Amino acid sequence: MGSFLGAAHALEARLEEGLASVGLSRAKYGVLETLVRAGAPLALSELAAAQQCVRSNMTQLVDRLQADGSVQRVDDPNDRRSVRAVLTPLGKERQVEGAKKIAQVRDEFSASLGPADRAVLSRLLESLG
Repeated sequence: MGSFLGAAHALEARLEEGLASVGLSRAKYGVLETLVRAGAPLALSELAAAQQCVRSNMTQLVDRLQADGSVQRVDDPNDRRSVRAVLTPLGKERQVEGAKKIAQVRDEFSASLGPADRAVLSRLLESLG
């Protein structure tokens, strides 16, 4: 089990490094990806639920994303007490770059395994999920 967790941590570190090279963290990328998938502005509570974090953490994360120009806050047309986060063109560009880095890490990891090892790993991961 220790080897499995060690490999997971190493892979996680490689993902963080790749995303950091384009100015993102996994958390920031997760918000941008969620907004891309939604295709519409989302309430911060919806983003928090999608990212499985508390709303206060999402507020701080959206603050940072807004400061770097990746998202904007807009009023919720149905609830004047609520605001929504909307992806900016820069945010979309950063999400695309982040997705490329994630794909690169995935491809490098996959290439480091032979076909038989990939099949075994796939079966093991399926049995865990």
